[in-house]
Amino acid sequence: MEVFDRLCPTAPGWHVDWPAITAAFPWIRRLEGVPQDAVHHAEGDVAVHTRMAAEVLASLPEWRSRPPADRVRLFAAVLLHDSAKPYCTEHQADGSITAHGHSRHGDLLARRVLWELAAPTAWREHVAALVRHHQVPFWGLERPLDDLRRIAYRVSLLASNEDLAVLATADILGRICSDADEVLENIALYREFCAAEDCLTTPRAFPSDHARFQFFRTPGRDPSYAAYDDTRTTVTVMSGLPGAGKDSWIAANRPGVAVVSLDAIRRELGIAPGAPQRAVAAAAQEAARVHLRRREPFVWNATNVSRQLRDQCTGLIAAYHGRVEIIALEAPPAVLHRRNTDREHAVPRAAVDRMLRRWETPDPTEGHTVLWVDTSREGRVTEAADTGV
Repeated sequence: MEVFDRLCPTAPGWHVDWPAITAAFPWIRRLEGVPQDAVHHAEGDVAVHTRMAAEVLASLPEWRSRPPADRVRLFAAVLLHDSAKPYCTEHQADGSITAHGHSRHGDLLARRVLWELAAPTAWREHVAALVRHHQVPFWGLERPLDDLRRIAYRVSLLASNEDLAVLATADILGRICSDADEVLENIALYREFCAAEDCLTTPRAFPSDHARFQFFRTPGRDPSYAAYDDTRTTVTVMSGLPGAGKDSWIAANRPGVAVVSLDAIRRELGIAPGAPQRAVAAAAQEAARVHLRRREPFVWNATNVSRQLRDQCTGLIAAYHGRVEIIALEAPPAVLHRRNTDREHAVPRAAVDRMLRRWETPDPTEGHTVLWVDTSREGRVTEAADTGV
């Protein structure tokens, strides 16, 4: 990531060049003037806090001792961690200021920003996971054990809980608040929890892909339980924006396999992409049930850009004892939009933009296997990463 490489502080001075950072990134400029709750952020607006957090990060021995590539990635995360606050900040009747949901929206915004900057998928998803969960070390141990495990394990599979603790440290020290010492103690306890759960610096290990899949679907399940694999068939669930190359990938990699295609169903029913899709989804679910009852492998071909949409597919497959294989396709913005424009049934640009705003890349908590594929050169795989661990 050339722009972050250039702006990341280096020895011997470890200087944060804030004017250069502000000039380089529009999302940083949008933070200027965005107010914060004075109880937890007496230092000023979000831009001031982000600058202070970046300067604290650059001063931390545990950050300076990292390899250069790790330092750059964490520096990107600290710059993006509050990037969604301009869209989430509200003034309450009692005079307080809140930014509820800024972590989740920050995940979505970071993904789009880094995609547009051509960040590698795994690098981008590492940063996005840190942004989404950056507050967890502050209060994580107050959550039920089952919830906390799922969060900590997910972070370990996509990023690193040690990285998360370093980011949280920079976040809390990069502000003026009265409870900083208490929060720092919570961060230390979170580190201890993750170390005890074998997920502080490495991905949490599971007995099998099926055990991991069932753990994230089943409340209260022991993460060490070697779940019996009762799957009867494999279903390939596609995920990708219009123009990512789903049809081409299926033709090249799953020839002869039955396909449940939402695009085809949409055309059969005469429903436009921007219209309500309930009838399309219902028809696709029924077509999928036919294959699942027969224990036939098939491909579920849809954009599936959000986890909520994918859960509708994976939940049905799991109910029929199916094995879930998720194929996540993507391409750079210019390639994606050109392909979409050139194809016979183009999706309106406004509809694609709406999908981009809720785009969540599939992660290893969602399937038995999850494969990330970059199709940037006319459908050829130029980067692939199996996120199964």
